[in-house]
Amino acid sequence: MIRHLVLFKLNDGVERDEPRVAAGVKAFQELGDLIPELQFWECGWNVTDRPIAYDFAINSAVADKEALTRYLEHPAHQAGVKQWAEFATWVIADYEI
Repeated sequence: MIRHLVLFKLNDGVERDEPRVAAGVKAFQELGDLIPELQFWECGWNVTDRPIAYDFAINSAVADKEALTRYLEHPAHQAGVKQWAEFATWVIADYEI
C-alpha cells in the first residue's frame, strides 16, 4: 500500500475564507467518493498556529504505484490541482505502508 501525503501552503495574501479557496477545499473533500483507487482519504485545515506549519493537508492511501498513477491522472484530481495551483504551493510524500 502507498501512503500519499500532501501539505499545502496558501500563497501570501490568500485567506482561507476566499471563495476560490473554499471551492478548492470542496473539490478535494469530494475526491474520496469520486476516485475508486482511494482506499483511505482525509483532508483538512491545520489547527495550530506555528510558523513552520502548512495550511491544509491531504492524507490518503492507494493499493500500489499503479493505483497512485490512476488517482493522479483522474480528471477530478486534475481539476482540484488546477484550482489549488492558483493560490497555493505544496509538498508531497509517497511511501509504502
